[in-house]
Amino acid sequence: MQESELIYDWNQSSPAFDWSNTKGIQLNDETLRDGLQNPSVVDPPIGDKIRLLHLMDQLGIHSANIGLPGAGPRAVEAVTVLAKEIADTGLSIHANAAARTLIEDIRPIVEISQSVGLPIQVCAFIGSSPIRKYAEGWALGQMLETIEEALSFAVAEGMSVMMVTEDTTRAKPEDIKELYGRAIELGAERLCISDTVGHATPDGVRALVRFVIEEIVQPSGMDIAIDWHGHRDRGLALANAFAAIEAGATRVHATALGLGERCGNAEMELLLVNLHLLSGYKFDLSVLPEYCQLAADMCQIPLIHSSPVVGRDAFRTGTGVHAAAIMKAEAKGDVWLADRIYSSVPASLVGREQVIEVGPMSGQSNIKHWLRRHGYNEDDENLVQRIFTASKKTDHTLTEEELEHLCRGT
Repeated sequence: MQESELIYDWNQSSPAFDWSNTKGIQLNDETLRDGLQNPSVVDPPIGDKIRLLHLMDQLGIHSANIGLPGAGPRAVEAVTVLAKEIADTGLSIHANAAARTLIEDIRPIVEISQSVGLPIQVCAFIGSSPIRKYAEGWALGQMLETIEEALSFAVAEGMSVMMVTEDTTRAKPEDIKELYGRAIELGAERLCISDTVGHATPDGVRALVRFVIEEIVQPSGMDIAIDWHGHRDRGLALANAFAAIEAGATRVHATALGLGERCGNAEMELLLVNLHLLSGYKFDLSVLPEYCQLAADMCQIPLIHSSPVVGRDAFRTGTGVHAAAIMKAEAKGDVWLADRIYSSVPASLVGREQVIEVGPMSGQSNIKHWLRRHGYNEDDENLVQRIFTASKKTDHTLTEEELEHLCRGT
C-alpha cells in the first residue's frame, strides 16, 4: 500500500494557509540571551555557548541573539568571544545583540562588531504598553526622543537595527504606529513585535502582525522585515509563533527547551520539527536532541522526560497495545510504518528510534520485543511468562538490570 494512503491528514483537508510557501521563514535563536535570563538557570561556560552556537548553525537556524553586552563586562566578554567564533569559523548563522534604546547599551555592540569584523544587528528595545508607560512615568514624546537618539547613533555607526517594542501585544495602535514609524524613518531594517508577558492569543497575534504590516510597513514604502517574539505564560507561545507566520512575520524567535524569562519562550525544537512536518523547513534535524541536551546540561536544568521530540519518553512505550502494533509493523519489514504507527513525529527525523519497554501495562509483545533486541530467545515461553508475571506485580517500568536478572533467573 502507498504510504500516502496509510494516513488521512485532516490538517490538509481544507488548509487555510499554504505552509509549502514558508520555506524562506527565518528562525532567531534567543537561548544565549533571553534563555539565560531565566532565574533558575546557570550562566554556562563560554565553551558550552560556543558548542550550542555550532549546533544552531548545523540546524540551519538563521540568526542568534548572542547576548546583551550592556549588562556588564562578563556579558561583553561572552558576546565578543561568540562573535569572534562566528567570524573565525565561517558559520552561516547571523549575529544580533540586545540593547536598551540607550547609547551606552549600543556602543559595546558597535565596538565588538568593529573589533571582530562581524556584522551584528542591534536589537534595540523599549516598552510600549500603557501599563509600562504608566509604571515608568514615560510620555510618548519622551520615548520618541529616546529612540531617535539611540537609533541615530547606531545607524551613524553603520549598524543594522531591529526596533523592538516590548509588550506590543498590550500596546495602543496609535503608539505602535508612532514608535515603529519613527524607527523606520531613522533607518531600522526590522521591526520586532513582542508578546513580552505571554498575553496574546493566536487571533490577537494575527490581528497585530497584519496591523503592523498593513498600517505601518506598507505605507512606508520600505522593505521592512517583521519579527515575532513570544512568551508562553499562557502556554500559547508555539501556537502564536505559527499564527505570526500565517499573518506575514518573516522571522520568529524561540529558545532551546523554551528557556527564558518566567515561563520561557516558544520552543525552538518544536518550531523546527513542526515546520519540517508542514513542509516549511528541510534542514537535517538529527542533532536536535544533542542541541536540547546541551542546553539543559549547560544551564543545569532537567530535560523533562515527557518533553515532545527530545524527552526520554518521547518515543518510548511500555503499553501492550502500542508495542504490539509497532511489532506488527516491524514484522512487515516496514521501517516507515513502524516509526509512525504510534507517533506523529517520526523518531528517525531527529536521529532517534522507537523504544519498547516492559512494565505493568505491558503485554507479551513488549517482552518478546525486548528479548529479541537484547539477544535472548523470544520463543522461550517459560522466560516470557516469568517476565510477564513479574511485570504485573511491579509498580514501574522494569529497568534493564531488573530484566537481565529475570532472564538469568536470579
